[in-house]
Amino acid sequence: MEPLLFFEFLNNIDPIVLILAIIGGITVGFSLGLFGSGGSILAVPFLLYVVGIEDPHVAIGTSALSVASIAVITLVFNMKKKKIHYKEGIQFALPGIGGAIIGSNLGLATPSEYLMIIFASLMIGIAIIMLRKKDNFKITTSGNNSLVSLHRNKILLTGLLAGLASGYFGIGGGFLIVPSLMYSASIPIHAAIATSMIPVSGFGLTTAVSYITAGQINIVLSIFFIIGGIIGSRTGTKLAGKYSSDTLLKGFAIVLISVAGYIVIHTLFL
Repeated sequence: MEPLLFFEFLNNIDPIVLILAIIGGITVGFSLGLFGSGGSILAVPFLLYVVGIEDPHVAIGTSALSVASIAVITLVFNMKKKKIHYKEGIQFALPGIGGAIIGSNLGLATPSEYLMIIFASLMIGIAIIMLRKKDNFKITTSGNNSLVSLHRNKILLTGLLAGLASGYFGIGGGFLIVPSLMYSASIPIHAAIATSMIPVSGFGLTTAVSYITAGQINIVLSIFFIIGGIIGSRTGTKLAGKYSSDTLLKGFAIVLISVAGYIVIHTLFL
């Protein structure tokens, strides 16, 4: 968007809408920084029902660009903590990007009502698994070539599956990526949250590019969303280091169940 068009478009937007976009960005950034997830899950309904975007496609496109950008910012904040597993994060992200492309096409062929119910069921299932499992993953691959190969293949496979789900449901996939990294890469939740920003960024940017090409995106709202995201991400990242792994696991699971419950109620009864 050219600068003159940007300011002209900015003048035509209600200032309250821009303030709401910043608040939405703060909420999304805080969730990404604290839990490594909740980006698109929170951003899309916020843009639709609070900010007031009428076209769901524009909401998804705007969300994808905003969440991906906020994830990159969160990744930078996490670099100082030295908890990011770059190798595993990239291995996870690359097949996941391909999976996201395939999944998005499959999602378009699924009726929206069924899609959201499947989505909510998946969230509840993952939440139950996380509530029952302690954060006691240990890396056992060093010094054994066969185990190293198995370890890598597990990361590639789970990355592909998370990418498929991300594209299928039209989300960044953080709520899938964090537990998947804990399982496949054998890393604790604090490291998984930090590392998850690599695939979340990749999946989100992949989706955003397709929506930008189709013209289904609101750049101005995305910019203000990102501004809020910087504030929220910084706060969430700082708080994440102050809580134990078990507390984060429980908090993460509660967020999943809460959002899943809302989706079910909204889909079936509203």
